Amino acid sequence: MDGLVAVLWDMDGTLVDSEKLWDIALYETAEWLGGRLSEEQRMTLVGSNMDDTSAYLLEVVGRSVTPEAVASTGEEIRRRTAGLFDDELPWRPGAREALTAVREVGLRSALVTSTERDLTELALNTIGRDFFDVTVCGDEVEGLNKPHPRPYLKAAELLGVAPEKCVAVEDSPPGTASAVAAGCTVLVIPNDVPVGTGERRVFRDSLVGIDGPALAALLG
Repeated sequence: MDGLVAVLWDMDGTLVDSEKLWDIALYETAEWLGGRLSEEQRMTLVGSNMDDTSAYLLEVVGRSVTPEAVASTGEEIRRRTAGLFDDELPWRPGAREALTAVREVGLRSALVTSTERDLTELALNTIGRDFFDVTVCGDEVEGLNKPHPRPYLKAAELLGVAPEKCVAVEDSPPGTASAVAAGCTVLVIPNDVPVGTGERRVFRDSLVGIDGPALAALLG
């Protein structure tokens, strides 16, 4: 695989089409708060962590953004999402095959997601834990969530590899910015929202046909 030593995978919108399930939970939580979330407002939350999402929902519906309100809103989002994640999640095109191909050539893999551990564990019932050597969740990065580089830096640290020798696979602007800031090359598979061009970003329409050699080639 030449210089490539590991692949760092985002989850929501990249491996599984779970953003559609987050849609349901967020729209319903906005109504629970007594307001309404527009589609345009929802799109700004793609890739966001739980606390930022909760605070934004409170702002949208005109409620005070207090620590207590953020916490209770987060709990409501978790409750609604857990029920949805408990069922089998729909795969993104080519994702399962790409994970399998990377495993078959002996590359190490990490799951790097803004989703919290409890919900990630539900999602892994669909995705499969054996694909990943380590997983880094949104509540395990000392509050330094995407777009901060910490999630991808932590994944590289846990794997014992240099981020410059990793390819990250992402679908959102915050996730892409996080991986680039950590030093990774990023394969961007846009899903619900566009991702801007920039350094160390390679774009494809889907993960169909992606394997170890194709990812290694991205490092040039």
